[in-house]
Amino acid sequence: METDLKQLENETLDSNFWNDNKSSSIVLKRINDIKSKTEEFKRISNTLSDICEIKELLKIDPDENLEHDLISSLNKLENKIDKLEINTLLSGKYDINNAIITLHPGAGGTEACDWVSMLYRMYTRWANDNGFEIKQLDYLDGEEAGIKSVTALISGPYAYGYLKGEMGVHRLIRISPFDSGARRHTSFASLEVLPEITEDIEIDINPDDLRIDTYRASGAGGQHINKTSSAVRITHIPTNIVVSCQSERSQIQNRETAMKMLKSKLFDLKEKEHKDRIEDLKGEQMDIAWGSQIRSYVFCPYTLVKDSRTGYEVGNVQSVMDGNINGFINAFLKWNKSNNN
Repeated sequence: METDLKQLENETLDSNFWNDNKSSSIVLKRINDIKSKTEEFKRISNTLSDICEIKELLKIDPDENLEHDLISSLNKLENKIDKLEINTLLSGKYDINNAIITLHPGAGGTEACDWVSMLYRMYTRWANDNGFEIKQLDYLDGEEAGIKSVTALISGPYAYGYLKGEMGVHRLIRISPFDSGARRHTSFASLEVLPEITEDIEIDINPDDLRIDTYRASGAGGQHINKTSSAVRITHIPTNIVVSCQSERSQIQNRETAMKMLKSKLFDLKEKEHKDRIEDLKGEQMDIAWGSQIRSYVFCPYTLVKDSRTGYEVGNVQSVMDGNINGFINAFLKWNKSNNN
């Protein structure tokens, strides 16, 4: 890591370094990131040395109060080491970026729409509890209950890095509140997670490939929140990718945000399909149904949330639904690292 830091700092000494604002900002961001991690490592090392010294002193002169302080310090240090370990796993090219998340219901009808609303609440709680900002970009009510689709921007360092492992199909098993017979139902919802494309990443889109529609923005419950057609929907005709934005007050702002969303989707698709040109993309979708889930949330006949990739599981399903998903996120990052070595 220190070798990388020296190399990057040498780049800043080049006489032409500041001529390109986009590339220089990337280098500076990486320098600050490496410095932050190395400084934290040094702080942890110094704390560990202090703890070792105290431990030796206790062997010579036992002190109950000092022993309690030592145990407390060890617990705090363990948490810091775990956090640093996770941060070192966030080394992907776009991990540091903001994240754009989109939730859609799958098999299950009204049940699935309600499941989307539950998941959206879970990720909103997670974002708020972990210091991220969340901004709703697009929202469509379910016909009877819940949410038919919702897109949000989660802003903060490494938002995408933390959330990328959440992408996939999520399965719910519970006694349906919409079933008068109180029968058990299985519902599905998909979560798409994309890095927000920053200005330093160029995506060339042919304007002739776009269909742009405007409509009146609406909020939860279906009520119109704007008297003018300020909401914008953009369709990329070759891939049939559709993005919508209604969070801003003006049509121009919504169009700019929608274009950012479209660029993120096309860039992600371009990376996955290893294509050089946007024109060559196809854009295939995975079924949101049985057998494709990454995680199952069981409310009945027992309570369990289990990730099918890592095997990580939690028995307190309500805690998970309240946004306590860091265990799943950390388990995925470790699993992903071991499977890509």
